[in-house]
Amino acid sequence: MDISSTRVDDNLVVSVSGRLNTSTAPELDNELESLIAETEHLVIDFADLAYISSAGLRVVLSTQKAMNRKGGTLVIRNVKPEIMEVFEMTGFVDFLTIE
Repeated sequence: MDISSTRVDDNLVVSVSGRLNTSTAPELDNELESLIAETEHLVIDFADLAYISSAGLRVVLSTQKAMNRKGGTLVIRNVKPEIMEVFEMTGFVDFLTIE
């Protein structure tokens, strides 16, 4: 998995590529945790994400909760159909902002 971040206007865009699973989720979790302190508007770009496991879903959920606590926003962008299916099956589409 590769993680990169860039600032676009007042948004912090974090791009994630590869597989988000049990072995890679802690890396993303640590990265997002440190970045959340620096931004009010977080965008996670999943354009190059090939797979997400329950461990990856946990990271997305904890990030959403952290942004809610601080009054910020989280947007998930460029979700592939396979990943969207997981979000739909788990009910994540009900509380995530997905573009």
